[in-house]
Amino acid sequence: MKLLLVFAADDNCNIISRSISPLGFEMIRYRQVLKAMDNIDEINPSAIVVSARDFPRHWKFLVQFVRTERANEICPIVILKGGNFSTEETTSAYFLGVSGVIDDSLNSPAEISRLKNILSHCAPNGAAPNGAAPNGAAPLEEKRKHRRFHAEPWHRACILAVNRREKSLVAGDVENISSGGLAFVPANGAAPIGDASLNDQFNECSLRLGDSILSPVCRLVRAGEKPALEFASFPEGEQRIFEQFIHQLAMSN
Repeated sequence: MKLLLVFAADDNCNIISRSISPLGFEMIRYRQVLKAMDNIDEINPSAIVVSARDFPRHWKFLVQFVRTERANEICPIVILKGGNFSTEETTSAYFLGVSGVIDDSLNSPAEISRLKNILSHCAPNGAAPNGAAPNGAAPLEEKRKHRRFHAEPWHRACILAVNRREKSLVAGDVENISSGGLAFVPANGAAPIGDASLNDQFNECSLRLGDSILSPVCRLVRAGEKPALEFASFPEGEQRIFEQFIHQLAMSN
């Protein structure tokens, strides 16, 4: 399986090559975006890492070009950002279908680990960092039943539920989410959980995940400033949409 590196400078390219060599990729480097695009079909990469510092404009062309034929699940794309990479640029990157945006200083073990985690989903050796399973599952020592992923504003994840006891709406932005449930921050002016008790069921929920709106049945498992809901069930056909969102989120965390 091939990893395409698109870098003009040598320093970060060498760091990445050393860091991810245990994953077993055949690494192919291009110094120009347009040449990389010309040879995408021939290379048929399993993943791509491109420097936004070296190509502040052309990285978007590369992402859009790749995404016309290769979905996120088939070919993850990681952007290494420089110091001038704004929040708006990050939002744009995820909107275009990027799997992760990582600081190109690469001086933090956490950044290297995150890069390896994204690439491990398609690595020949399937070796995820820190003992994590290749599919994004939690390591054995993880105490929680499900691995949680942090939701950023550009993921557009929010929840709206009906508090039937008080006949009011509970709404907020999802802070973190897993295959088993979520925690959210109540929106300004939204009603609190009120007198709902733990394990109370919310049958009328609207969960927005990106462009999709799902209707899970949820149970209250934590009250307070950041309530937590557990997923009891999803309507037919929505479970797959939810799992695809979690998979994409796992690759970007």
